Amino acid sequence: MKRKSPWLLKTLSGAIGAAFSLVSSLALAIEPFVVKDIRVDGLQRTEVGTVFSYLPVKIGETFTDEKAASAIRALFATGFFKDVKIEAQNGVLIIIVDERPAVGAVELSGVKEFDKEQLKKALADNGLSEGRIFDRSVLDRAEQELKRQYLSRGLLNAQVTTTVAPLERNRVAITISVVEGESTKIAEMRIVGNKAFTEKQLLDQFNLTIPTWISWYTKTDQYAKEKLTADLETLKSFYLDRGFFEFGIESSQVSISPDKSGVFLSVVINEGEPFNVGDLKFAGDMLGREDALRSFLNLKTGDSFSGKKLSDSIKKMQDYLGELGYAFANISPIPQVDREKRVVGFTFAVDPGRRAYVRRISIAGNQRTRDEVIRRELRQFEASWYDSDRIRLSRDRVERLGFFKEVQLETKPVPDAPDQVDLLINVVEKPANSLTFGIGFSSAENVSVNFGVNQENFLGTGRNVNLKLNTSKANRALSVGYFEPYLTDNGVSRGFDISTSRLNARELGLGSYSQRTSAIGLKFGIPYTEIDRVVFGLGYENIRLDTDALSPRRLQEFVTQFGPKASALVGSVAWSRDSRDNPLVPSKGRLQTASLEIALPGFEQRFYRASYIDQSYYPINKDFTLGFYGDIAVGRGMAGKPFPVFKNYFAGGIGSVRTYETNSLGPRDPNGVDSQGAPNRLQGSIELMFPLPGTGNDKTLRGFLFLDGGNVFASKFELGQLRYATGLGVGWQSPLGPMKLSYGFPIKREPTDKLQRFQFQIGTGF
Repeated sequence: MKRKSPWLLKTLSGAIGAAFSLVSSLALAIEPFVVKDIRVDGLQRTEVGTVFSYLPVKIGETFTDEKAASAIRALFATGFFKDVKIEAQNGVLIIIVDERPAVGAVELSGVKEFDKEQLKKALADNGLSEGRIFDRSVLDRAEQELKRQYLSRGLLNAQVTTTVAPLERNRVAITISVVEGESTKIAEMRIVGNKAFTEKQLLDQFNLTIPTWISWYTKTDQYAKEKLTADLETLKSFYLDRGFFEFGIESSQVSISPDKSGVFLSVVINEGEPFNVGDLKFAGDMLGREDALRSFLNLKTGDSFSGKKLSDSIKKMQDYLGELGYAFANISPIPQVDREKRVVGFTFAVDPGRRAYVRRISIAGNQRTRDEVIRRELRQFEASWYDSDRIRLSRDRVERLGFFKEVQLETKPVPDAPDQVDLLINVVEKPANSLTFGIGFSSAENVSVNFGVNQENFLGTGRNVNLKLNTSKANRALSVGYFEPYLTDNGVSRGFDISTSRLNARELGLGSYSQRTSAIGLKFGIPYTEIDRVVFGLGYENIRLDTDALSPRRLQEFVTQFGPKASALVGSVAWSRDSRDNPLVPSKGRLQTASLEIALPGFEQRFYRASYIDQSYYPINKDFTLGFYGDIAVGRGMAGKPFPVFKNYFAGGIGSVRTYETNSLGPRDPNGVDSQGAPNRLQGSIELMFPLPGTGNDKTLRGFLFLDGGNVFASKFELGQLRYATGLGVGWQSPLGPMKLSYGFPIKREPTDKLQRFQFQIGTGF
């Protein structure tokens, strides 16, 4: 006999009790009478006016059995009362109620896997919150749902218990206690029925894994039904992309060890046979554009069938029709299978639907960022024809702001308006504030303090404000910066920065000199395409040197040329083009930057500096990306004056030529201790980026192999003087910012080169 669940028994019991009370009340027939007064007994929290509003009779009216039955039904229907009785005494109608208790408090204990505030909000949305009428069936459902959520997270040993304690004024306190226990790990994974590929090849397609050294971070060894479903879809795609058109998954079995410590997965598959592509035809309303649609076909007759090429072809054709305004174009591939010849052909049935325009664009999820910051990046406008290409561009531009972890655009049809759609932009914000604070101690500088605040999205306006302070016995620096990305509606930007610093080299034992530098700069950026921008700048800087006979020679020469104080007014122009798919974890696209700085006449320093940087990324497959980086820069003095040593370029370090100590390459000071930099720089890198074993498709933690080369040169580029290194490393998009660690091996080095095999960097350097 099937056992009834407790909540069902309680619901039936409550319903029977209510019906019994109703029948009992009606069984005592009431003689009709004129109501002189109405009295309500038993109320503790409910207002008497609430009861009066549900009664079908008022003072002065005649009360009958029919009205009594109607009153009892109405009061029971409110859900406020467990019992309702009606009596009459000398023309006074007496309503006797027994209130249901209200929820006085909801407490959660032992919950670590979920955010408590989010969990309380979910309970409130389902009727379980302070002030609501207590319903045991709602609590029981919440308990069962919480258990299911723990199961979905792989916590099969989680225990959820609920207690209800009475409080004063007919209230109850609800406590949901959880003992989460340990996560259940996947002990074994098997695939049965495979012939064309090894079990290891197939399991490599899964995100779920048996425990690995990195599982503590990726949690890929924790079973969840949703994860398994996604992996089975990936497995199906793997076979379809290799021609197995009739591949099928016959069963997926999940068993749990008796102590619930391990999960055993077994997937039974039927590979079928590989198919080639047959005839490809079109049918339906093609808007007279069959040739254009056919040009988007990646499949070719006679090739091995590929599910990915089929889906990519359909998507390209739908995107093409979307650019023409057909938001809901449908293209259905109808297969014609010849199993004897192992050939599958397709007829693409085209249904463009009606051309649509965008009625409204809504934005959700931006709790801090203002709507206008997002809207000004959009290239699809309200009351304009739907254009899928402009929608994609809008999404890319919002992502490039760098304010959001996730950006999704959803197209919704407008009810009763087949030619209209609404766009919903959902964003997930990431922290916009970056705060750094550090205290250090060394024998040379004693105590040093550094502090920095960077607000990328100041007050949700999209502006950038930053403040940096460093202070020690030998070094002091203060800088303030501000950037306004939309000075005008068409995207002209403006930024300025002010900085001052002091270096006492005597305290560090680097030489007998001190240096003070003050600078202020202003820049304007002008976009002229969706991915191109030109930036014009003007800056003033002043350098003051205090030297003596023991100072480094290059600084003595500087004072001889310019005196102890030298200033410059520097004009600059820069061009950039950014087509990368993601600025932090790119897998395709290119970033190019060219810049020119010129010290203008009328000041002590006269020079120019020019540079070009190119970063390109090419996806090899879904896991591996190949990146190329190149950097060439030159500097020259003007008007008969030398190039200032403070403008020299440097090389070496994790942002340049790894394995060599930071800024250590190139010509050395006559003391032979440190590199003094040089006016010319040439460097480049090749990186092969890939997911770490056990991390699945997580791109926030990736490994890389690198080959670096570069150096700085005093007069002309000498390729024979380039230094090379190779090695491997790890990149991580950590909560503190992008991090890179590398360990390298020099390929070509000189005895005087300084090595630093292990290097670490926080930032966005290549």
